Amino acid sequence: MSDIPTCIIGSSHITAPLATGGHDPDKYAEVGSFTKVITGTILEQLARQGVLTVDDPVERWLDVPAGSGITLRHLAEHTSGLPRVPPGTTNINPYKKFTNDRLRVLLTAGLDSLTAAPAGEREEYSNFGYSVLGATLTAASGQEYSDLVATHVLSPLGLPPEAMTAHPPEHSRTLASGWFGRSVKPWDMTGAILPAGGLWATPRTVARVLTGLVLDRTLGEPALSWQRTGPLPLMWHNGGTRKSTIFAGAVPDGRWIVVHRLHGSLEETDRVGVEHLRAATAG
Repeated sequence: MSDIPTCIIGSSHITAPLATGGHDPDKYAEVGSFTKVITGTILEQLARQGVLTVDDPVERWLDVPAGSGITLRHLAEHTSGLPRVPPGTTNINPYKKFTNDRLRVLLTAGLDSLTAAPAGEREEYSNFGYSVLGATLTAASGQEYSDLVATHVLSPLGLPPEAMTAHPPEHSRTLASGWFGRSVKPWDMTGAILPAGGLWATPRTVARVLTGLVLDRTLGEPALSWQRTGPLPLMWHNGGTRKSTIFAGAVPDGRWIVVHRLHGSLEETDRVGVEHLRAATAG
């Protein structure tokens, strides 16, 4: 294990997480694209309640020209044809200007002008697509995204509304350190990008969400947003922001792992998670 601040919680050491480099399993950390699991679960819950269907076209709920062929299922499965990031993003604090107003402007212009391929033709991971999906869920339900998270995911799992949030208390955040030990400022991800990657949670909360949704199946079959890979077989999702990476995965025999790291690459965090699962399964 490197000196990168790391927290590992798994099925073999739930009550005593492995935390190194000053990481804290009970402080909020950015979970990046693990947020998509939450957004996808909200979609499934609203569909089960009859509020919408996963095959609704986007234009049923948003003010967007008809004819793109994009459905909510396409958005959830990354087959919408929309690009990975919204137009106009930069390398420095890329989503700061991607506000809800900016998303509305892009939608009004039409999704056809933004797609690289027809809906359903191929899979291309899209943060932009999940931003559109999040906007659709709030429009269909009449609720703010934070309320949807609390009502349709956290409460059924026995977690309080503040367990996953876009605005954690500053004194309760885990942040990477930069020059002279100062905390590295995280990206601004509270606008339209929030449903794609803007939530914060403690590693313990992520562990509860993972086990509740994938192993216990408290809310039914896991959502379309989970990644599914062999040969374990593994159900997982990861996430990465400026200086924060996470991997959360589980296998059918009940083994599971959550790895959160500050600094370092997303690929390395994934590798650590998969290797721990393989070792646990082999043992």
